[in-house]
Amino acid sequence: MPLRSAARTNLVDLVIAQMESLISDGEWKVGEKIPAEPLLVEQLAVGRNTVREAVRALVHTGMLEPRQGDGTYVRANSDFGAAVQRRLRRAGVLEAYEVRACLERDAARHAAERRTEKDLMALRAALAERGRAWESGDTAAFIDADMAFHRTVAEASHNGVLAELYGHLSDVLRETLQSVVAAPVPDAVRHQFDAHQAIVDAIEARDPQGAEAAVLAHLAEGMAALRDQPLDGPDSEQNDAGAAHE
Repeated sequence: MPLRSAARTNLVDLVIAQMESLISDGEWKVGEKIPAEPLLVEQLAVGRNTVREAVRALVHTGMLEPRQGDGTYVRANSDFGAAVQRRLRRAGVLEAYEVRACLERDAARHAAERRTEKDLMALRAALAERGRAWESGDTAAFIDADMAFHRTVAEASHNGVLAELYGHLSDVLRETLQSVVAAPVPDAVRHQFDAHQAIVDAIEARDPQGAEAAVLAHLAEGMAALRDQPLDGPDSEQNDAGAAHE
């Protein structure tokens, strides 16, 4: 979607609306830097102050993020997503993991009921990529592949709101996965090949109860690993204090 000249009276609102559309439509992707201010001024045919006010408004909502000396980046693809991410940044790892468990459980159950052959192909491909990433020894690639697998399950649920919510968990999920992968536990707990295969098998068999059970079993192992790690987030000091009195 190309930028177009804004020619009405309420220019700031019009520019904000155009920028929001570029973000929500994926023209400006999450994690990417938006065009520099002079280019936006030229393409929108408005003044610098108008562009600055629009950018400032989207920074306030959390959709954009300024980085000193580097530019402005897309942080979320909707103001709703930005609000979710702000709240999650105040949560502890275990809290975020519990939310993840709720979403993944329901996603797997719905996927087993609604999946298509195309969904199955995508799930098998994501599972294979996850295995290759583990074998490569590249931790970052493995975490990316694991997140991609679970996003594929969420998409196979054919519930757009659930899939979007799961997508907004990405940053926090990365932190929890890093904690699990780094935990001093057996490799079988860290890579959980059998557990992920069980999820795909249950979805393929159209077994919602089995899919839900497979997800909960795999998350229980991760939760146990996290409980053995130091907690983060605003509740950590309170939890530590409570533990001292036990």
